[in-house]
Amino acid sequence: MDRELYGREAVLHENGLVARLAGLTRHAGARVAYEHGDDPPVTVFTGGRGMGKTALLKEIRNGYKGYTPLALIDCAHIEEPADHGPGWTPLTGALSELAVQLAPKGEAVKPVQFPRLSLGLVAVASLGWSREDDERARRDLLRLGPLLATVDAGRAAAAGWVGRVLAKLAAAFTEATAPLAGQVAGLVAEATVETVVEEFFGRFLRQSENWYGSYRNAGGRGRAGLQQLAVDFAQGGRRRTEAESFLVGALTEDLLRAYTGLRRGTRIGRPLLLLDNAHEPLGRQLVEPILRARADGRRDRVVVLATSRVRDHEGLRNATRTRLPETAHRAPCPRDGRVGSGLLAVDLTPLTPTQARAAFDAHDPAGRTPADLSRAVHRLTGGRPLGVALLARAAGEAPAAVRSTLTPGGLLDLTVELREDSPPVPVAATLLAELLPVPRPGPYAVLAAAHDEDSARRLAQARLAGEALDGDVALRVRDRLRAEDWTVSAAGAAHFVADPLLRALLLHRLRFEDDDHPRYAAWHAVHETLRRHYGPEPTPHRLHHDLALGSTAEAVSHFRLTFPEPDVLGWLGRLRFVASAPYPRERGAGGPDPRRAVALGQEPDPGLPDGLDPDTTALHLSVRRLLHAVWLLTDPLALPDEEVAHRLTHELRRLSGRHLTGSGPLWDAATHWPRDIRAWRELSLPPGRHEDGV
Repeated sequence: MDRELYGREAVLHENGLVARLAGLTRHAGARVAYEHGDDPPVTVFTGGRGMGKTALLKEIRNGYKGYTPLALIDCAHIEEPADHGPGWTPLTGALSELAVQLAPKGEAVKPVQFPRLSLGLVAVASLGWSREDDERARRDLLRLGPLLATVDAGRAAAAGWVGRVLAKLAAAFTEATAPLAGQVAGLVAEATVETVVEEFFGRFLRQSENWYGSYRNAGGRGRAGLQQLAVDFAQGGRRRTEAESFLVGALTEDLLRAYTGLRRGTRIGRPLLLLDNAHEPLGRQLVEPILRARADGRRDRVVVLATSRVRDHEGLRNATRTRLPETAHRAPCPRDGRVGSGLLAVDLTPLTPTQARAAFDAHDPAGRTPADLSRAVHRLTGGRPLGVALLARAAGEAPAAVRSTLTPGGLLDLTVELREDSPPVPVAATLLAELLPVPRPGPYAVLAAAHDEDSARRLAQARLAGEALDGDVALRVRDRLRAEDWTVSAAGAAHFVADPLLRALLLHRLRFEDDDHPRYAAWHAVHETLRRHYGPEPTPHRLHHDLALGSTAEAVSHFRLTFPEPDVLGWLGRLRFVASAPYPRERGAGGPDPRRAVALGQEPDPGLPDGLDPDTTALHLSVRRLLHAVWLLTDPLALPDEEVAHRLTHELRRLSGRHLTGSGPLWDAATHWPRDIRAWRELSLPPGRHEDGV
């Protein structure tokens, strides 16, 4: 099921980017002036997993299919046919699929024929055919049937044409006495093409093969060009690349002729090629020949819209870059002498809080979920559209009994129905599989608890020894995360898995995958291992894992004992880091968060250490309330709590009055940290100073 789109109006509205490139609004509602004349750029939408690239292309397809020739393929998943011959490659398979999708007649579009591409693919399909194995030739020819049907559907459907082609081939094999395999390939290709032309091509279409006269060594003779194309394809290497590029040109030439022939006045708009995951090698094989031809002055009128998960892909180094909102009314793409200047790279931006609210309103129009839930989900997901959409759907489908007390963490515990014909699926596992499609996410979940590469390697040595047969587990995980375009923290950083949403999903898996409440053996083992790794002293990292294990006593004592020290900013920074520990939640736990009662001083038995005088006891309790307040208020899986935020202000101001030399930073924190929380920002340090300088 295609999911809803939010915040993509710049691309999709009636005068948006696609309409200005295609010359047509969705559903052919109206014509639109072409922004780039007869030289549209190849537009590449860039963004990581879950940023809505595929959903955007599907929405474009849904809006334009039947109104202009259109094809959508996934460059990462071209199905390889069983027992194919050497003439099949991902590129030839993709070209055939594109043509078959572009060809049909639609509600407001006439069919498109692909005679040039058909001849080229027939020529290369004949590679490897022999008189001893005509069954392979038969299979390859039948596989080309849908493509040949774009030339003449009636003849492609008729019985007998394959047999006649094979009979012609048998005669060609008898005559093929040339000693060189390449020459035999050329002769077989010529015989195959000749028979296919006789079978499928009428008087006017037979001129199509003349287009191959411009191929190298053809001397203007189309049949010779097709022979040479087959020979080059068989040779492999650079020659095959040249042949494949020419075949891409055959596709765009057939599309161009559909718009410039005798009946060109009956077509409106421009054809759309939609290439998902174009950062894969196939995407580059399809796009670069088009760019090179355009740089040489060719005008093909084809609108290419692609996606790339890799923003800084080498192929985009000379592209004009812009952000999605900036394309709403115009998207200039100035050309220079470089081939890549014909690319327009559009960064897909995260959803805004308002757009996230719209997603929740769509699934919960009565507003029965907490008012801050959509904003909290926006904080957790960073506005990543896939995360927002899935969690909004989960909120709308949540049982009525829990809907009013939902938190982001509670949403991850739910199931959601994505298809009417399939049972509900777990939210957290489904979202994780979309964002990190790896066969075995277990090692990633373990290492998500680490802070940097060093701690990840120590953790892997202790907990993932069985995974080390293929090399260092932590480095393998690091490299795979980078390959998936996820940020991995450098040495000394706060988290090995830097993205908050991905880290939260992996830690959710670590805690709940084994379904062993109340032991949570994997969770405890991982955090105990890291706790030991950081030694016996109460360092911030050790205390961080104490909190993850549900123990706060040592952390409270440490911050009480170090409170009088002069480095108050350092004290606040350590407190902030320790309180960023993941909370050891119970799945589906109802009622208030237990940290709330502690933060508000409402816990019946705070469990004080022995031997504290009244003044030290007051400091200990204040630090305890402060630590739990920060832990709760900064937890991305929890909702903000205004009463706890007021208490945070109160505790910091009281502490500023107790410190002999550092009252200023504590007072500033009392002022600015609650503001940061209400603005959904990370707690600033120094208080009031943010990365943007504001």
